[in-house]
Amino acid sequence: MKEVLNPEIDPKKVKILVVDDIPLNVLLVKKMLQPLGFETSEAEDGVVAMEKIEADKPDLILLDLMMPRMDGFEVLRRLRANEETKSIPVIILSALNSNDDVAKGISMGAEDYITKPIIMDRLQSSVIKQLNKLFE
Repeated sequence: MKEVLNPEIDPKKVKILVVDDIPLNVLLVKKMLQPLGFETSEAEDGVVAMEKIEADKPDLILLDLMMPRMDGFEVLRRLRANEETKSIPVIILSALNSNDDVAKGISMGAEDYITKPIIMDRLQSSVIKQLNKLFE
């Protein structure tokens, strides 16, 4: 069954931060979310992501793990340790696909873990599911 966005949620008002050091991956994720009407912003590594999160708290974060300067696991650790950001839903998007990596991401507080290459229906369903939970 395909997830359906709660009709009370205006996709244009939802702030999604896409964090990935590969511009093509960011573009791909944005294209996958475009049909749903979501606006996205982006950060090219964990350091920039933390700055953007502090400046303008997103509703949802799509987070790569392997990045320079600060990896996704460290971003997730810092988000969950901070009272103001610990409840922001995080969906990990990563090429790391071992059971240990997935288990680590979930145990650190990610709501979902999607391995690359990303399947559009899987990404859209996960995003919709998290936003529906957030706005229940």
